Formats: sequence, structure tokens, C-alpha cells
Amino acid sequence: MNLAPIIRSLPRTFSESSLFVGPASRPRSTVTSSLKKRQPLRLLSIRPRQHSSRPSFVAKRSLTSTSRASAQDPTHMSTMSPSYTFPANKIRTTLKNEHKTPLVLISCGSFSPITFLHLRMFEMCKDWVKENTDFEIVAGYLSPVSDAYKKAGLASAHHRTEMCRLAVQESSWIMCDEWEAIKPEYTRTALVLDHFQHEINEVRGGIQTPSGERRPARIALMSGADLIQTMSVPGVWANEDLEHILGRYGAFIIERNGTDLGKALASLDTWRDQIYTIPQLIQNDVSSTKIRLFLSKDMSIRQATLASAGILRLTLTDI
Repeated sequence: MNLAPIIRSLPRTFSESSLFVGPASRPRSTVTSSLKKRQPLRLLSIRPRQHSSRPSFVAKRSLTSTSRASAQDPTHMSTMSPSYTFPANKIRTTLKNEHKTPLVLISCGSFSPITFLHLRMFEMCKDWVKENTDFEIVAGYLSPVSDAYKKAGLASAHHRTEMCRLAVQESSWIMCDEWEAIKPEYTRTALVLDHFQHEINEVRGGIQTPSGERRPARIALMSGADLIQTMSVPGVWANEDLEHILGRYGAFIIERNGTDLGKALASLDTWRDQIYTIPQLIQNDVSSTKIRLFLSKDMSIRQATLASAGILRLTLTDI
């Protein structure tokens, strides 16, 4: 399969204002006014959580009527390609530890292109979760944004999805889900998480324990610290979406140089027990933005992205 067109499709020029810093960082409420035109999410009443050294878990419950409606709403389901199939082949269907809560990590982003850090974040999170929580990771997903996101410098959804699939083909637990990418309309992060909740806990009945019990998996967003920083800026994200994402699902955030994580968390104190911060013990500052910038200047990207590592079977002369 000749994948040279995938990298060639990445625009070599883009405006300075279009630059994003860090992997998978995108304020999903791109324009605040556009969010206000949408019908707000009707949310489940969330009871205050007590501070604890253990991760809080919104216990065994099915989707709320609102979440079920959003997952099955015609605007989200009927427009899907008839060939779409939810990728579930790498989900570990049985927990190793009877006393753990199954956890599924969701990384939303442009992935234009996907980088080593996008994948490394999953591994960093997996190590930290194992040592510091009562969760047990059973799957991880990349969810590329659709072309409707209209971000400057964005390669086509088809090409970005193919790159993500190739990047995770050797992983035993990370998958790429095209559900969001192939939709003709923009889908808010809150609804993307609802989709995974529906597929894993409603359709498949959660994860089995060693004793045979079915247990709902915790669905959680995973991203770099720059995403949390955007969430702390007034007006960038709708408060209803923050409550839905952080209050209902929670987030695992990888620390990143240049991001004042403490300040960001201070303004999100309402959901502090639902936000887990993970130190980046081996610093890696590569990002899709920097890769695109290097390409626009005809600079080398060797050893910086998956294409240069041979995963996409490309050489620099192909780009």
C-alpha cells in the first residue's frame, strides 16, 4: 500500500494563528457562539465526591436517557457509513484482578500526523494507573476528528485514520475508531465519550471479572496538559460540556513542559477528583504542529514521527 499521498496531503503552509501546542489538543468547542446554538446537554445530577486516594468511580449504571439518546440520535447514528464496525478486537474482555475497575482510555485529536508522543502517552498512563489507582486498563482508543472540524492544516479524515490504524497495528491494546472521523458533522467530545460508553457498556455489557460478574468499564478522556489548560479558560468550552466530560467520565492528563497545570486545575476545582495528572518522566515535546512546521520549511523530521521510523513505509523523498 502506497501511503505517500497521506503525508503529501499535509498542507505545507498554514497561518500562524492556526498553531496548536501539544498532542491531541483541541478545544472541542471551537467557536463559543457555535456551541450556544446547540441544544445544551441535559445532565445526570452528579453528587459531590469525597476526596480520596482512590479513583472515584460513578458506579454501575447504564446510560442516562440523555446519553442513550445522544448515542442513538439520528444525527449521530443514521449518518454513519453502513460499513462502520466498532473496533473491539483488542479489548481485554476479562479483568485480571477481581477488585479492580476496568478502564478504557479515549484520546481525541486531529492526529495530523500522529506522532510518537501520541502513542507514548497511552503507555505512560498505563504505567501510572497500574501503580497509583484501583483501575485496570482494558483498552485504549484514538478517535480522529472529522473533516468538519475545519482546522487549518488538517489532512483528510481518511488519511489521518489510516495513519492511526497503521500506528497502532502492533499494539496489543490500542485501537483506532473511525466513528467520529467519518461523520459529516462536527461531534463534541462529550458525545464521543457517550459513544464509547454505549458501545462498551451498553452493547457489550462491560467487562467480565474473574468470578464471572459483568462490570461496567470506566470511560475516560486522555490528553496532554495543554487540553486542560484550554478547559480552564472562560468561554472556550461550554460549562455543560465540562460537566459532562469531567463530571461524568473524568480525564487522565499527561504533564507537559510550558503548561501551568496547577493554575489550570485551580479553576477546575469542581472536578478535581475526576482529573488524574501523570508526570512525564521522559520528556518528549514533539507535536503534530511542529511536524507540519518542519515540513513547511523542508526540514528533516527523521526520528520525530512514525513516518520516519518506517511505520508508514515512507522515506523523506516521498513527502
